[in-house]
Amino acid sequence: MEIKFNNSKLELKVREVKGLGIIRGLMFRRRENAPILLFNLRADLHSFFVFFSFLVLWLNEKNEVIDWKVTKPFSFRINSKTKYSKIVEIPISRRYNSEVTFIVGKRFKKKLNY
Repeated sequence: MEIKFNNSKLELKVREVKGLGIIRGLMFRRRENAPILLFNLRADLHSFFVFFSFLVLWLNEKNEVIDWKVTKPFSFRINSKTKYSKIVEIPISRRYNSEVTFIVGKRFKKKLNY
């Protein structure tokens, strides 16, 4: 899947989540083995039983990033005030360092804690 952010493009290898997988998301997964997840839904998220920080991207129908947030474990409500059509969750780990840095920038690298 290709996403667009600040006039740049990034190719992500995502796992589309459907059915009961929507409920599980990143819960009970290990940081280094967790995949990038794509949700085609318009609902608030939570990070109960997610034991690592992750990056949430809210996308419009053209796969443009319209909002993003670094989310900490056990957050109650994660939402965007902008209108969106898809959500992507990227685990903050060494495995996805380049993807996270593409969105967040290098200045946050020390704060991301992996």
